[in-house]
Amino acid sequence: MPQQEHFAVLTVDDDPAIRRTLRAVLEDEGHETGEASNANEAYAALEKRRWDAVLLDLTMPGEHGLDALLRIREQAPDTAVIIVSGESTLENAVKAGQRGAFDFVAKPIRDPEHLLGVVREAVKLTRLRRGVGEVAAAAATAGAGGAEGSEAAAAASLGIIGQCPAVDRLREQIRRVAPSNGRVLITGENGAGKELAALAIHGLSKRAAGPFVKLNCAAIPKDLLESELFGYEKGAFTGAVTTKKGRLELADGGTLFLDEVGDLALDAQAKLLRAIETGEIERVGGTRTSKVDVRLVAATNKDLAAAVKAGDFREDLYFRLNVIPIFVPPLRERKSDVGRLASYFLARFCAAEGRAPMSLSEDARELLEEYHWPGNVREMRNLMERAVVLVSGESITAADLNAWLETPPEEGEDAGLKGKVARSEIDSI
Repeated sequence: MPQQEHFAVLTVDDDPAIRRTLRAVLEDEGHETGEASNANEAYAALEKRRWDAVLLDLTMPGEHGLDALLRIREQAPDTAVIIVSGESTLENAVKAGQRGAFDFVAKPIRDPEHLLGVVREAVKLTRLRRGVGEVAAAAATAGAGGAEGSEAAAAASLGIIGQCPAVDRLREQIRRVAPSNGRVLITGENGAGKELAALAIHGLSKRAAGPFVKLNCAAIPKDLLESELFGYEKGAFTGAVTTKKGRLELADGGTLFLDEVGDLALDAQAKLLRAIETGEIERVGGTRTSKVDVRLVAATNKDLAAAVKAGDFREDLYFRLNVIPIFVPPLRERKSDVGRLASYFLARFCAAEGRAPMSLSEDARELLEEYHWPGNVREMRNLMERAVVLVSGESITAADLNAWLETPPEEGEDAGLKGKVARSEIDSI
């Protein structure tokens, strides 16, 4: 199993007990932590090193957290800041969002997994913003120079590596649609990079300082999807011991990414459609509606047009979501990028594991370029991480990789979503 990626988080809180709690939650997952008891200590910690995320309290001796938030955003503009506070009022949440906070988590921390999920999403945005330096360094490690090195640095502004025509088109489409408020439907196979495209759209949009909230529609049981989307009031059902905001409410002022939207149940589709049309939501068990300002970006590996014909997806919702279609090409159609991606991931995981740089032998590179990549970029990432951990030498050969690659499908077998509808629509944008 691939190792979980680790990151560094700075906690800023005057309460030692809270700092200990947050440190335990993060370090149990293998993450590196740092602590500051007030704003001045936080500024000093940010001077000494780069942090992937900052957990910031509001009420501290000296400078208030909302004022500290502004300075932290100036001092470390690419670092995501999450407010963790007992002052969980609507006014504070709005002010925090206006000043560039990624999200607002209420104390006490009753759901560590929710906090970890917020931190993971925040770090994705941080690393998207830092992509220029990271990808340029990887390109240098891979021996890229001149125009190729410049291409890697330019590509990094979106966090998308590659220079084949299909990837060039993808980046151009993202740059064109990101500044708008139009809803986007991203299609492509599993592992092709749909979430990365969604993050790039958010990061280049006018909402970049607002939250990026993700909901994987395929991973949530159908009877819980409504409460995840819209939230619930205390006592709405057995186990609802507190009021909880839904993903639409959490994404207010930012972007909601609905991954695998084709797996939404029909009743949830109807309620989502109403929220899109009215801009209003009502929590499960509630009686009041509230306005939300959310940009929707959806993704699917299914042919939604076919699902509409089969009666599995609402036609009106499909047209609401499919305002701007974007197709993420599979890796097997990006053969010229395979070596570049492999070198990037090798450099990244060698650095993470503290290993000397590793390289691919010529036969390993040829093997990877001829492979059919059923798991796409995600499979490439996992394969390179496995090689860094298990291969003892400095050069990775075809013999090292062969046992980890799947047998190609028989001729005529379905290789996955080809995106024919999405392609034709996109080419006309």
